[in-house]
Amino acid sequence: MPDRILIVARLTPGGSGEVSRLFGESDAGELPRALGVTRRDLFRYRDLYFHHVEFEGSAAEAMATAGGREDFLRLSRELAPHVRPYDPDTWRGPADAMAQRFYHWTPRERAL
Repeated sequence: MPDRILIVARLTPGGSGEVSRLFGESDAGELPRALGVTRRDLFRYRDLYFHHVEFEGSAAEAMATAGGREDFLRLSRELAPHVRPYDPDTWRGPADAMAQRFYHWTPRERAL
C-alpha cells in the first residue's frame, strides 16, 4: 500500500538551490528506486523546509532501509549545511522531523 511522509526542518537562507541540486543528483541514481520513492516535492516557507515523499510501500520500512545505505548517509551529510533540524534539542534522526497527519480527505470517486 502506498505511503507518504512530510519532513519539516529549517532551511538556511539561500539554501534551496543547493538542496535542489543535491536531490537532483541523488534522484538520478539508485537511491529512490531502492527505497520505492514514487514522488518527491520540496517546499520552503521563509526559513522552513518541507520535504514530501511518496513511497510504493511502507515509508517506515523505506526509512529503515535508507539508514543503512551509504548513498543516503552521504546525501544527509551533504544536506546538513543547508537543512537543519527544526528542534535540534530533540532531533536524533529523520523520524524526529516527520509531521503527523491529523486530517485526510479524498473524493469518494477517487481510489486511495
